[in-house]
Amino acid sequence: MKSRNILLAIPGILLAMSAMASGNHAGGHGADAIGKPGVASKVTRTVTVDMTDDMRFHSSNIAVKQGETIRFVAKNSGKVKHEMVLGTLKDLKDHYEVMKKNPEMEHAENNMVTVAPGKSGEIIWQFTKTGKVDFACLQPGHYDAGMKGLVNVAAK
Repeated sequence: MKSRNILLAIPGILLAMSAMASGNHAGGHGADAIGKPGVASKVTRTVTVDMTDDMRFHSSNIAVKQGETIRFVAKNSGKVKHEMVLGTLKDLKDHYEVMKKNPEMEHAENNMVTVAPGKSGEIIWQFTKTGKVDFACLQPGHYDAGMKGLVNVAAK
């Protein structure tokens, strides 16, 4: 009887685990290391980043100053879904491995936006620390093809 109950419970456990691995993705990763979500009324400038099917960000090297709040307009000029995700190199690589296993995962964090073909999305981000902040498209195959960029954050 006990072994029968365990066998019946296993599919339910596996189903719950797969639901947690897909669907909406939220969790902070290394957001403190790269800044914090910005406030729209404090945007100092807008930077448009065009995402194309040549697996490149057009505007892939962006210079900002510490404390600046930037509105990134991520425009998808391609025919496939793209995204822009700000993060540390480690977080981007870790997240990319998850995306390869769950390609339909939707994002719900302030440092990332998924954009359908022909559409635009935005990220409003305040860069609180000097250094570099990486960004990438983590759709399966896109990161490996070179769809990544860098924000250089200079001192005030």
